[in-house]
Amino acid sequence: MALDKKIAFLGGGNMTEALIKGLIASGMAGPDRILVADVSTDRLTHLKKTYGVLPQKTNVDAVRDAGIVILSVKPQVIDKVLAEISPVVDNTKLVISIAAGVPVAKIENALKKGSRAVRVMPNTPALVLAGAAALAAGTGATADDLALSQSIFNSVGRSVVVEEKLMDAVTGLSGSGPAYVFMIIDALSDAGVKAGLPRPLALELAAQTVYGSAKMVLETNEHPAKLRDMVTSPGGTTIEGLHALEKGKLRATLMNAVEAATARSRELGK
Repeated sequence: MALDKKIAFLGGGNMTEALIKGLIASGMAGPDRILVADVSTDRLTHLKKTYGVLPQKTNVDAVRDAGIVILSVKPQVIDKVLAEISPVVDNTKLVISIAAGVPVAKIENALKKGSRAVRVMPNTPALVLAGAAALAAGTGATADDLALSQSIFNSVGRSVVVEEKLMDAVTGLSGSGPAYVFMIIDALSDAGVKAGLPRPLALELAAQTVYGSAKMVLETNEHPAKLRDMVTSPGGTTIEGLHALEKGKLRATLMNAVEAATARSRELGK
């Protein structure tokens, strides 16, 4: 689905670059319909040179001509940015925020009455077009707004719609989750080295194993436990490894990690 409106990114960081890459690769938007504002001129030069997008001098310049505005800024500066753009944002524009922990009501309250806003929690694998994002609609957002927002984030992976009260849990699971998986890959790689494999080979095998296993879950729609049983022969090597994981309380540790990150997200959002 090609966008019929210009899209403005306020903030030109890694997530903005991932979305630009996805939008162009999917054919949703050409570079001439993507506006970017950022405090770093070096960053704007990079994005223009790499993707051909249109750098803007100010946030207001970017927003004025856009039908879709993506707030890709740090939570610490969101108040300043909203105050800056509010005079040029009316209910004809869709505002999408990926500012972590910022409630959609805060965005709506800073803009004109009837503003259309959607809050999104993406994650870093969007940088390789394999992200996971959750979206929550504000009171003024329509079903079409949600569908459009999803299509944007589907260009860099997968997206789901949730109630905003679940955003902290999303943050604890998929927002912080890549870090947990990177640690698991690192540990598997170390184990391979301990067992005698060269480091580059151990790391490649560990990463591909995690990637392939995740792909099997997504593409077969089978429960992970069923897929696990497919690998586990009676009296074999895998059941020995699984027993060691159970003794090490891997499942409980991962559940505790998600729970702790969710709690921290709630604290930061207050």
